[in-house]
Amino acid sequence: MMIFRKPCTWFIISFVLFNLAFLKKLKYSKGSIVLGLIVASPFLLEIFFFWNNDSYFFGIKSLEKSISLLIFPLFILGNYQRIDFNKILHIYCKITTFFALLLFFRFLIIYPELINKYLKGIDLWEMGYRFTDSFGIHAPALNMHLAFVSIINLYFVFHSFQNKKTFTVKAINLILFIVSFFLILFVNTRLALFDALIGFCLVFFYEVIKKSSLKKVIGVLSILAISLGIVFYVYIQSNPYMKEKYYTVTFAHMDKVGKLDEIKNPEAEVYNSFVTRVSIWKSVWELSLKNLPFGVGAADGKPELFKYYRQTNQKFLAKYNFPTHNQYLDYLLKFGIFGVIVVFIYIINIGYLGFSTKNAIILSFFFIFFTSNITDDYLIRFDGIAFSGLWASIFGSYWLQQKRLPVNVG
Repeated sequence: MMIFRKPCTWFIISFVLFNLAFLKKLKYSKGSIVLGLIVASPFLLEIFFFWNNDSYFFGIKSLEKSISLLIFPLFILGNYQRIDFNKILHIYCKITTFFALLLFFRFLIIYPELINKYLKGIDLWEMGYRFTDSFGIHAPALNMHLAFVSIINLYFVFHSFQNKKTFTVKAINLILFIVSFFLILFVNTRLALFDALIGFCLVFFYEVIKKSSLKKVIGVLSILAISLGIVFYVYIQSNPYMKEKYYTVTFAHMDKVGKLDEIKNPEAEVYNSFVTRVSIWKSVWELSLKNLPFGVGAADGKPELFKYYRQTNQKFLAKYNFPTHNQYLDYLLKFGIFGVIVVFIYIINIGYLGFSTKNAIILSFFFIFFTSNITDDYLIRFDGIAFSGLWASIFGSYWLQQKRLPVNVG
């Protein structure tokens, strides 16, 4: 339910009520307290800088979105000994893949005219965004989830072969992996595809290379390369725009950074191009330097940025009110130098947990979230906040189990 805000909110409320009934079972160690504070740090930062908001009402609304960063570590890390990491991964990837596939079939049924356009090669650039818009989620956000799910599915493919599972189990895991990877291609956001491929490499390194003979490594690599190659070939053949998007559109007009209005038709030429992101970042950087050291406030980041577009006569950016699209710069703008420190600690902590436990899934999540926040700002979005807070708490629980830290009854 993480990709659906309202159902997810109700699940979080139910999660809180359930755990409140078992408060006496919460147990914390020094390690779990430190990890909990790190996971909750963006929420705590907003509290400490609440005075810097021009509107306390919008400041509270901003706090409301990030309260899950307090809830998840409080109850998950407080029950870290009960967390079954592999079981959670198994349930999560299966159910999420199933839901995503249902949404795909729903799209085929409800929007046949778009599918017909797609099959005829018309407006291929809009398909992924129209798909995610049909159920109210941002395309890069959905693909961030799908990239993580696809990596987990690949992990269980390797796991089923290594543990000599039945043919049925192996086949199901392989099908789920292929389906989840196909959905990444269908939504077709560039960074998610890159992150998924890096995650595949990490899983292959930790689960195959480090645990198998050279002969088995070559065999598994061949099967994986053939499977991905077939999916890539079939998809690219049906979507020739993908070649144009990745080779031409992405880095077009880079000489127009900060001068997008000089382009004849920017909506058609650079709306989704890298030059637009860089132009936004340039404005955010300039505005942030004017508001050091404490920033403009959590609730005032977007209004101040949109005002700056108008003040600097950047008509294209002002027309569409583009947000920051970079979490590190977003926190610099809102909270100044303290924001940059906190966001790096929050994300780097996940990487530390992965390296410390040598776990490919945690390392893949770290890479996905670290890179995704370079081109987007997921700690201002409910789905990004809840998604990262939940998994950071689960990863922290797994790390505590591996380290077997002493527990004090709370």
